[in-house]
Amino acid sequence: MIQLHEVSRSFQLGEHRVLGLDHLDLEVADGEYLAITGASGSGKSTLLNILGLLDAPDSGEVWLDERATRLLDEPGRAALRSRLIGFVFQSFHLVPRLTALENIELPMLLAGIDPAERRRRSLALAGRLGLEDRLDHHPGELSGGQRQRVAIARAMVMRPRLLLADEPTGNLDSQSGEEVVALLEELNAEGLTLVLVTHDDRHAARAGRRIAMRDGRILCDRRRSAS
Repeated sequence: MIQLHEVSRSFQLGEHRVLGLDHLDLEVADGEYLAITGASGSGKSTLLNILGLLDAPDSGEVWLDERATRLLDEPGRAALRSRLIGFVFQSFHLVPRLTALENIELPMLLAGIDPAERRRRSLALAGRLGLEDRLDHHPGELSGGQRQRVAIARAMVMRPRLLLADEPTGNLDSQSGEEVVALLEELNAEGLTLVLVTHDDRHAARAGRRIAMRDGRILCDRRRSAS
């Protein structure tokens, strides 16, 4: 599913050049559940942006679904994102003026999918995520856990094969956070490739594989034993 080879990315901050990723190699198999941990500034967000085709490396190569991506133009990256990748963020990124149902439908609207199909897919996902009675509510009328479930439904409605979750429990209470992680794990158990960035060691420990980053490099790479 994912292959990174010698990927580097740096940024200009004032007079200084900061290295976000430093010749990083990584492979993630189809259906894998990978947690990424590390202190602020370790390169986690830079890596997730590269994986999500929101940014391109300065050097090295990134393959997604066996396709080289570094030289794709923005329309090419957008088309691959739409087909392959779903995103879940710490801050939800819901559109305040849209209802929960309209937020879920939004990616399909942008993709030109027929209204009847948009509604069918949205209602099916909302039912699965326990949102049936909240679909006519706006984000400001929902709890944090409900907003994150709407965000997950929106991420899944285009039927991606890869889900990138950036601190998805960061703005939630512990119970809602556990529910969100359990939901993501259910999706992974059905074959979805899940990459989770988290500061929560309890959540990271549940992943099938965990990498820790520091200074743009992978410090350690461990797999959870079957037991």
